[in-house]
Amino acid sequence: MQKQTLSFQAEVAQLLKLVTHSLYSNPEIFLRELISNASDACDKLRFEALNDAGLYESDAELKVRVTFDSAAKTLTISDNGIGMSQQEAIDHLGTIAKSGTRDFVSHLSGDQKADSQLIGQFGVGFYSGFIVADRITVEHRRAGLPAAQGVRWASEGTGEFDVSEIEHAERGTSVTLHLKDDAAEYLNAWKLKSVINKYSDHISLPILMAKEEWQDGEEIPNDPSGGRQPGAMVATGEWETVNQAAALWTRAKKDITPEQYDEFYKQISYDSQAPLATTHNRVEGATEYTQLLFIPSKAPMDMFNRDKATGVKLYVKRVFIMDDAQALLPNYLRFVKGVVDSSDLPLNVSRELLQESRAVKAIREGNTRRVLSMVEDLANNDADKFQAFYAEFGAVLKEGLGEDFANRERLAKLLRFASSTTDTTTVGFADYKARMKDGQDAIYYITADSLAAAKSSPQLEIFRKKGIEVLLMADRVDEWALNYLNEFDGTPLQSVAKGAVDLGKLQDEDEKKAAEEAQTQFKPILDKLKDALKDKASDVRATARLVDSPACLVVQDGDMSTQLARMLKQAGQTVPEVKPILEINAQHPLVKKLEASAELASFDDLAHILFDQALLAEGGMPADPAAYVRRVNAMLV
Repeated sequence: MQKQTLSFQAEVAQLLKLVTHSLYSNPEIFLRELISNASDACDKLRFEALNDAGLYESDAELKVRVTFDSAAKTLTISDNGIGMSQQEAIDHLGTIAKSGTRDFVSHLSGDQKADSQLIGQFGVGFYSGFIVADRITVEHRRAGLPAAQGVRWASEGTGEFDVSEIEHAERGTSVTLHLKDDAAEYLNAWKLKSVINKYSDHISLPILMAKEEWQDGEEIPNDPSGGRQPGAMVATGEWETVNQAAALWTRAKKDITPEQYDEFYKQISYDSQAPLATTHNRVEGATEYTQLLFIPSKAPMDMFNRDKATGVKLYVKRVFIMDDAQALLPNYLRFVKGVVDSSDLPLNVSRELLQESRAVKAIREGNTRRVLSMVEDLANNDADKFQAFYAEFGAVLKEGLGEDFANRERLAKLLRFASSTTDTTTVGFADYKARMKDGQDAIYYITADSLAAAKSSPQLEIFRKKGIEVLLMADRVDEWALNYLNEFDGTPLQSVAKGAVDLGKLQDEDEKKAAEEAQTQFKPILDKLKDALKDKASDVRATARLVDSPACLVVQDGDMSTQLARMLKQAGQTVPEVKPILEINAQHPLVKKLEASAELASFDDLAHILFDQALLAEGGMPADPAAYVRRVNAMLV
């Protein structure tokens, strides 16, 4: 066959400029694409050879070779896969997203179609070679054809390509890139190995490169100091495999040891410690994928930086696509490490950006369920490991209450808190319910800046007196998360710092009557306090919730708590004015003194001291600390 000069399909000509300038965010991806294509060609030969073993031509060991020639400035990726005939080279290397794979799959049916999922698509990956090359030469011979029917395809990526017939003894494909001057870094064995290890380490075929060894330079003649010429890496004439050649997640679980799982986790996470939990599954159905997920032993330092890219590693048919596939796990599980390998996940033309689709949603939901199952298994079967998990990741897990409605109940069962009866963060909602007193109809909780502040809060006094357990919540996320959880297993959650205290059947009639009488008896003082504190408090009322403290601050049900308002202000956010309710203990000596001072000039100072002390008791700070100090000093002298 004489050399033919043909034009690219119109879309290809338009694509080439886009490929070389903006399609790929990282130039080194070209090597991943070409190795992926070589692997696809070998997979395709393996499939066709099931019916015609003669296609192997006495060379059944499928492999990919990567070689370079520094003098000629060429890089070659070759395989002994299926290869192409001259017409296939014309048809498939001049057309977008067509390597013959689509046509190949369209002729399969039944069981054959399932097996053909091993075979990838050539796509636009081949054209990515023009990112680093100003000319590409491809030499083919299709398996089963005579050596005289080899084909050479060549193009400078302008708009035309040449095709000619050559003698080609070996079957398969050899892609030679004539590198641009600014791509000389790829004429280096160390660079090539690092790119292969990053992107193609788990291609199931061996990727071979010429083995090199360091050779010291020769001695410089007549040099009294015994100097030598510079040493260099020298080819030994042997080949070495530079990838693992076996994706761990594609192997059966029974063939993988816990030590191998741990070592793989350390490789992908750069963690020195073994993971806390591991799950490895192949999911079949409308969307087929393999998941190998790990829960680390320790939280990263930047776990609460929600802007940082996080996620699992995404592979398609064992080819690395991206490090942080955020779409495959919800943000509140951003601490999870691992690999997801899909055979049919939709990608854009560059294989770098996931498209929103039902397949992506199915994988995301499947991964979420699997991670929550891992955590539930720890909670049910290994208390020590679960406690270690919760100490590291409990706070971020709570974010799921507001982000994952579908799994809210599962998450609620996993949450743990300290309580007024225990300092350890071990009390779950189910544990609390099992200990509730007869007649108790709510799960009581309090939020605060710290565990110590929560435990010493005046709002707990009546609950302690009656022996009612209260959950203590001291994580910054608690206040926000509890807005999305109003009940647990049919029992409402009630903040002891919101609304009037209502213990229902746990409060006897005498206590209720005493509270009503105090409200009536102290009405003149309450009105005077309300007037004195009109800029600070929305209301002042007598309460039965206090035993030892003179006063406390609460807010109405549904209003933003003072603690949440403080956190939002600290974060630089605009917060509407929050005026709490001041509740006073009518039996406290300080309140008695206040009543006796109703007509004195010092009443206003006492009123402000009472309010500021209540604010301090809940972890707040007076708006004017200096004024508070002056008032206290005046009372002391």
